[in-house]
Amino acid sequence: MLRAMAWKKPSAELVAAFDAVLPGAPAERRMMFGFPAAFVNGNMFMGLFEESFILRLDDKPRAQLLDSGAKLFEPMKGRAMKQYVVAPEKVVADRKALAKWAKTAFAYGQSLPPKAKKPSKKPIPKKKKTK
Repeated sequence: MLRAMAWKKPSAELVAAFDAVLPGAPAERRMMFGFPAAFVNGNMFMGLFEESFILRLDDKPRAQLLDSGAKLFEPMKGRAMKQYVVAPEKVVADRKALAKWAKTAFAYGQSLPPKAKKPSKKPIPKKKKTK
């Protein structure tokens, strides 16, 4: 039987860096697959995955960051997520640079069409016990 490998939790330092550059409202911090993630209008614009800091960027800034050492984000080998990159360590280590890229990702997230909220599921009524 094949067993999936457990994902590693991000370090406290990486979570602190994420929280430090998280823009204020209307950005919303949520957990995604057990990792901190940031959303605006229902669109994720940055997050953590294991020890990686992920940013969602438009074409030009994404190419610029890739040129400076970023990598395409592949949560599963060979399956890159469109528009998402893993920020290079030198950017993550520099709070000012990281904040700049977080703001760029936030602005891109705001430019995307809002995602419609899924209707809440109606609770399934409990069956009455019969005697």
